[in-house]
Amino acid sequence: MLPWIQLDIAQIPGEAGDLRLKQRGQEFSIMLGSNELMNSRLSGSEEALAVMAHERTKDRKRPAMLIGGLGMGFTLRAALKVLPEDAQITVAELVPAVVSWARGPMASVFDGCLDDPRVKIHQGDVGALIRASKAAFDTIILDVDNGPDGLTRTSNDSLYDHRGLTAAREALRPGGVLGVWSSGPDDRFTRRLKESGFTAEAINTRANGKRGGARHVIWMAQKR
Repeated sequence: MLPWIQLDIAQIPGEAGDLRLKQRGQEFSIMLGSNELMNSRLSGSEEALAVMAHERTKDRKRPAMLIGGLGMGFTLRAALKVLPEDAQITVAELVPAVVSWARGPMASVFDGCLDDPRVKIHQGDVGALIRASKAAFDTIILDVDNGPDGLTRTSNDSLYDHRGLTAAREALRPGGVLGVWSSGPDDRFTRRLKESGFTAEAINTRANGKRGGARHVIWMAQKR
């Protein structure tokens, strides 16, 4: 079996932790400490995140989507497949190196999707962008942690508490959808969503889609 090769390391702004990009043959992995945040072979649940959110807002003209976290572009590429030509997709990515990896060593994985005219990269904190936005988006998709707590950054906890969810609700247009990816269930987060003015559904999905894989959870929360 081919060994893993570490290609690069990038510090998370404002945090002590580092992201590490590794490669084994045609397979890529992004690690945070001993936690694998994503792997280029496992994309099913991240793709489902974009598709499910779009299904709930598909009748809108010029839809605006905010994706928190570029990662390996799974959610972005899935969104580009289903969104119309007049859509606007903003991808908020905090770590500059992740964008560089997308255009460099992982260019084959991204397949040019960052050059789509519908896509705009926002270099910065998705939470700050949400708080600065009022009725700006039809969908907000968060895939910046392994669930509704701050794994990559402790300050990300503020995305998932009542104040953060209220800010997300205000950043959405009427009937807009907030989608959140998680590696596992969290009943308390479902309750917080409902207490913050959303209808909330926790949907079980698989890392490899129909092919199976690890069980993940996606929340679809619609602004009431």
